[in-house]
Amino acid sequence: MSLRNYLWLACFFLTLGWSAINPKDYPTWVLEVAPAVIGLVLIACTRKRFPLTSLLYCLILAHCIVLIVGGHYTYAEVPLFDELKPVFGWQRNNYDKLGHFMQGFVPAILAREILVRKAVVSSTAWRNLFIVSVCLAFSAFYEMIEWWVAVITGTGSEAFLGTQGYIWDTQSDMAMALLGAVAAIVTLSGQHDRQLGRLAGG
Repeated sequence: MSLRNYLWLACFFLTLGWSAINPKDYPTWVLEVAPAVIGLVLIACTRKRFPLTSLLYCLILAHCIVLIVGGHYTYAEVPLFDELKPVFGWQRNNYDKLGHFMQGFVPAILAREILVRKAVVSSTAWRNLFIVSVCLAFSAFYEMIEWWVAVITGTGSEAFLGTQGYIWDTQSDMAMALLGAVAAIVTLSGQHDRQLGRLAGG
């Protein structure tokens, strides 16, 4: 493995190890960090036959760190975002909105990478529509998972859901994922195309 790979793994496991030490709630911690661990396994299994761009690997790591930090504190109690509440006039801890923004931002580049490399669609407009649709579908499915967890665990689901009494939490979560997907397409497509070109050239 390259030095870059070792640094990626070091960042992941150091953050995961820190997160596992006295988290707010262990069942919630398991639920929150599980997607990051699953992502690591998938990357490891596909690294040789379908290596990703360095941009995407960095984005995946950033998303994993957001998930792992949220797992340690719960999304409603991340200290930095408590400190930001009076600065921005927030009524709630909005760390969960960062999480859902990343839920659109990172999968958008992942979907884009697969669509471009597999030549699924040639039109840029149609490709962008597919990317946004995939991100919204993923966000909706995650909201369904949260609902299932709430049904199964009852009152113990509050820390995982992180709704903080906000009745439009589900809708705003999906809106943040949509915003993240669009932002990724607008800001990173050029850089992503250059890396895809280098990857294709060997």
